[in-house]
Amino acid sequence: MCLKHTNEKGKLMLMETPINTIGQFNPASAPDYLPVAQLRQWQFSRLSAMVKWAYENVQMVRARMAQRQMTPDDLQSLEDITKLPFTVKNDLRDTYPFGLFACGFPEVVRLHASSGTTGKPIVVAYTQQDVDVWTGLMVRTFAACGLHKGDVVQNSYGYGLFTGGLGFHYGAEALGAAVIPTSGGNTERQIMIMKDFGVTVICCTPSYFVHIIEQAGQMGIDLKKLPLRAGLFGAEPWTEEMRRHIEKESGIKAYDCYGLSEIVGPGVGSECLAQNGLHIFEDYFYPEIIDPETEENLPEDVEGELVLTTLSKWAMPMIRYRTRDMTRIIPESCPCGRTVRRIEKISRRSDDMFIIRGVNVFPSQIEAALLRVEGTLPHYQIILTRSKGLDRIEVQVETSEKNLEEKSKSGEELKSKISYNLEHILGIRAKVTLVGPNAIPRSEGKAKRLIDKRHQ
Repeated sequence: MCLKHTNEKGKLMLMETPINTIGQFNPASAPDYLPVAQLRQWQFSRLSAMVKWAYENVQMVRARMAQRQMTPDDLQSLEDITKLPFTVKNDLRDTYPFGLFACGFPEVVRLHASSGTTGKPIVVAYTQQDVDVWTGLMVRTFAACGLHKGDVVQNSYGYGLFTGGLGFHYGAEALGAAVIPTSGGNTERQIMIMKDFGVTVICCTPSYFVHIIEQAGQMGIDLKKLPLRAGLFGAEPWTEEMRRHIEKESGIKAYDCYGLSEIVGPGVGSECLAQNGLHIFEDYFYPEIIDPETEENLPEDVEGELVLTTLSKWAMPMIRYRTRDMTRIIPESCPCGRTVRRIEKISRRSDDMFIIRGVNVFPSQIEAALLRVEGTLPHYQIILTRSKGLDRIEVQVETSEKNLEEKSKSGEELKSKISYNLEHILGIRAKVTLVGPNAIPRSEGKAKRLIDKRHQ
């Protein structure tokens, strides 16, 4: 058998919280509100069981702990988690496809995988218990964002190997909402469904919803007049400026949801109605913040790289997984009353940084600069080139046809404002090129913002 729920003395370990009867979920009864001391006790008990399980069943984990002269018995407190070795994305590629599985078939009932655009795909596995836990986490995600039985949810995340589609689908159904599995693409049809089916909630990437807003305007449909009231967005970093744009143009509340396939998929964390940080469901995922260079743990309220350990993932446990997402733990309590800690909204990754003339630049900085300028559309692309040994950066920004007219005063003023904002935020000058509407390719999933031609 794959699952072991007893400790060495034969006592039953903490079992997973079952999902309540469909449509009767009570957010106040969720572990989100546990007393902190009890939550820490749960975390340590689950951590001990998970490390022991991974040590016994995953060769890589056992070998790396042996290098540190460690066994699971060396974990005496939560603080001892810092003694454990890290796991990184390349570990999943190097052990492709099943090398990090802690059990095999028939206990494994579901496989998902990344697109593999940067190499071999990342393959992740779930037992039936893992799937049930995942569904319960998504129920908590929806509840945190104010969804309830009777909502009509349009799920425009991609189905198939991507975790987003089925993750949001199962959670919304378990909550008692009606789910429309539109997946991505065919935007005109998506808008027709949104209008005709009385959709109240949409789930997709923020960049795709910006495209929906734009397409709806071209179709003469005012999203503000539809029943649509909330959007659950994730799968890519997005800024507060992007949130304000979405809410202003569509009239909805835009909530940030956090997850990654290597850990479980969506459902790792979510904003609540306060929209001030993402609650990590830390009864199942233990968060740490480290300095990405020194790998030393950082205190709360200091920005660093988020590291996550799964406290209940039996098919494929992840021990101290380096997410590369940059954030901080917010020390203050949340007005919603949840006791699970919050992290700051993730707007950048440690591995999406590029260096131009010795300056570290993140795409999110460029997005923030652009969205502060009235007259730009939230579609842009960053082009990196090299001429005579010197790196150059060009930012292509969509704008109206009026601003593109020859010797247009408004267009020149717009370029000047963008250039000023970019130099003010980045500390370097960037070439700004205005392009017409729809000149920059749209994405049904994660937007591709950066094109690096420096080595071509």
